[in-house]
Amino acid sequence: MSTETKYTFKDFKSDQEVRWCPGCGDIAVLNAVQKAMADLNHKKEDYAVVSGIGCSSRFPYYMNTYGFHGIHGRAGVLASGVKAANPKLSVWQITGDGDALAIGGNHFIHEIRRNIDVNVLLFNNQIYGLTKGQYSPTSLLGQITKTSPFGTIEEPFNPGELVLGAHGTFFARSIDNKVNETVEVLKEADGHRGTSIVEILQNCVIFNHGTFNYLTDKEVRDDRQIWLKHGEPMLFGTNKDKGIVLDGFKLKAVTIGENGITLKDILVHDAQEEDPSLHLALINMKHPNLPMAFGVIRAVKKPTYDAMLEEQIKAVQAKSKIKCMDDLLNSGSIWTVE
Repeated sequence: MSTETKYTFKDFKSDQEVRWCPGCGDIAVLNAVQKAMADLNHKKEDYAVVSGIGCSSRFPYYMNTYGFHGIHGRAGVLASGVKAANPKLSVWQITGDGDALAIGGNHFIHEIRRNIDVNVLLFNNQIYGLTKGQYSPTSLLGQITKTSPFGTIEEPFNPGELVLGAHGTFFARSIDNKVNETVEVLKEADGHRGTSIVEILQNCVIFNHGTFNYLTDKEVRDDRQIWLKHGEPMLFGTNKDKGIVLDGFKLKAVTIGENGITLKDILVHDAQEEDPSLHLALINMKHPNLPMAFGVIRAVKKPTYDAMLEEQIKAVQAKSKIKCMDDLLNSGSIWTVE
């Protein structure tokens, strides 16, 4: 629902003290969400922020909106129920890599499969932070943690692969210290009709500090991050002179001007392509051979669960002979008791 009220990010700040650790990446994401909501065309009372358990799941306390702090792994269930019960709401689900991908993994994939119109912010710090440093489903192979003192022996999940495997319609990736870029990604997620998954790489300063330094250090970030925009060439680098081309069935990083490469050779990003093959390749790009892809990687149109549910209810009601409780009580096999 649109509104003529002009909000600022301060309108979405609650009176609660933010209790995340100083320097926590969650704080930057909180600012990005509040700025995005101020720019979006919704009334403040039409926002609902739902979370599960974990450091990120304290989010509803810090938002001056309707909110629900749920239990471990069940944020998707709650968000789905809120949206189905009141489709006009802009529902934001806040979850972490442990909350969503471990105990909540089953709910996560079915929420995506159903294409319920909610915005899912998946904070990925590759660790369990609230419970003090156990390895999570996204922890790196060999990572030393409280529960893997000799190194993990499990291959980590790539959230984007899970989204595509569940036939997801929207996947984007951002990083905590890119607040302005995150704001734009969140606004695109809200504008998408369907389950919008936004993976946000987030630094845990206590239990996994610096895990994304190889991407964020000033000296290397321009060469190791590529920010994709629909309809624009896939360019990166300090001077935007590097790009992505298709070499056979694989993506390859090249430099414009070398080996006859021109701007025309660079792939143009198509987030709206229904075939997920190239989107999967973009999701899997990583250092050292390729930059990591950020921005909106996939955004395709498909019917949403909540819209179809609403249409089905209206269709059944229109055909039903039962219009009130008396009609219901007098339907079917009935008896009169003398």
